[in-house]
Amino acid sequence: MGTLSTHVLDTSLGRPAEGVHVWLGTLAGEALGEGTTDSDGRIDTIGPQRLTPGHYRLRFASGDYFAAAGTPAFYPEIAIAFTISDGDEHYHVPVLLNPFGYATYRGS
Repeated sequence: MGTLSTHVLDTSLGRPAEGVHVWLGTLAGEALGEGTTDSDGRIDTIGPQRLTPGHYRLRFASGDYFAAAGTPAFYPEIAIAFTISDGDEHYHVPVLLNPFGYATYRGS
């Protein structure tokens, strides 16, 4: 099944980023799911049970996460557009986050 998960690590603290709100939708803005990272910085499943091939967007509320910790941050949100090419695969989108930058890649 074309399932999706994510993992957010706060590289400024060297630990998982708990409490980051994440939204999943189409590039046209249709909402498909949302969740909040757990104590390990993970959302094991976000969105429908099966994502069909197409283009999607994840939005991470990075500004809210840092504001809750009293940390000034440059990015109020991180939006990552990606493509599901095979509806039978699992897709994992990790984010390495700090107050003034981020990195992402397709994980496993």
